[in-house]
Amino acid sequence: MKIPHTFEGLIEKGFHIFAISTVRYLLFAGVAYLFFYLLFKNKWLHKRIQQKFPENSNIFFEIKYSMLNMVIFGITGMFTIWASWHGWTKIYAEISDYGMVYFLFSIIAMIFVHDTYFYWTHRFMHLKKVFPLVHKVHHHSLNPTPWAAFSFHPIEGFIEAGILPLITFLFPVHPLAILIFLLFMTALNVLGHLGFEMYPKGFTKHPLLGLNNTSTHHNMHHSLTNCNYGLYFNFWDKWMGTNHKKYHETFEKLAAQKASSDTNTVIKETVVLSE
Repeated sequence: MKIPHTFEGLIEKGFHIFAISTVRYLLFAGVAYLFFYLLFKNKWLHKRIQQKFPENSNIFFEIKYSMLNMVIFGITGMFTIWASWHGWTKIYAEISDYGMVYFLFSIIAMIFVHDTYFYWTHRFMHLKKVFPLVHKVHHHSLNPTPWAAFSFHPIEGFIEAGILPLITFLFPVHPLAILIFLLFMTALNVLGHLGFEMYPKGFTKHPLLGLNNTSTHHNMHHSLTNCNYGLYFNFWDKWMGTNHKKYHETFEKLAAQKASSDTNTVIKETVVLSE
């Protein structure tokens, strides 16, 4: 049933976006947490980036702020829909309007635009006077779990959510393409906060694979703060010289670990290298 373009209809749309965002967050973060922190915790200990596991209080903190941001995502979605109703966005209804090739291209374009948007807004939020007001909440997770994927201060929440209306103003996008983009974004965000390094040795030095960021990359950002600002790709960190100087070294040591009796000792040595 088509929802009428009324205030009540807009509220209903906002609730739908909140519900979908919440399910997406709980599903992706929940499955990752279930497999790596509960069911197979001991199996993957040798891939643990930081040896110590976070306290339950930190996990509750991450979930609390992430759920707050589900509301913010709903509000941002309402604004985007309202703008669309007034013809201010480039959202289109039929895939055939632009064809399947453009549909696929638009998904890739959204990912690259978001990667650039994230890097530079992230750098902005690390400015000395901005950080404590906007970004400090996210860095409460010095040792993040998958639940930290959307653990932001509300101001940062609106900044992060701002990518969606921005994209709809920039170029034509289909609602299904937006959904696929949001699923990709959530999956990669959870992976960045996983706390385990699952990519193989040599990944970061590979000419193609190395263009992608790793869990180690973002985990080092949380523990060391002023480095490794990128989201999906390593382009901007390479170009701007903001990769941590021991990023590749730390990754290689983690990726090379094998499950053994001395795993914990090896992990301790790896984390020290990142300090």
